[in-house]
Amino acid sequence: MPSEIRQTWRFSRSQEEVWEYLTKPELLELWLAKMDFRPVVGHRFSVHGKDGCLIDCEVLEVRPFSRLAYSWRTASVLDRRPLDSLVVWTLVPDADGTELRLVHDGFIAAEDHMGHNAGWALCVGRMVEMLKRQAYS
Repeated sequence: MPSEIRQTWRFSRSQEEVWEYLTKPELLELWLAKMDFRPVVGHRFSVHGKDGCLIDCEVLEVRPFSRLAYSWRTASVLDRRPLDSLVVWTLVPDADGTELRLVHDGFIAAEDHMGHNAGWALCVGRMVEMLKRQAYS
């Protein structure tokens, strides 16, 4: 069973525009969940999942417009033990826009890996649609 999730998306948007969707609480709430996020190393925040789950996080790295990392602590769906993992977002510019890479590492149970993998695809899919609509407005 893989311990990490790797997903990649392409945007015909600048790194700065994509970065806003990863760091502004009002935009995060639209595609991910309600949270009290701030892009400041050491800032602790909570993600309030729509399914009632609570995820405790701490910002570990901030490199504006290129890299964001935070801890991600929730309960395992398998046995409710703490699931401590790491979320890393990397933004890579290219001639046509920005590639957004997600690595979420630290999974032990296949059920947690599968659930988070599907969850990220769904949530970031919402961000993709939001950025597409913004491009046409």
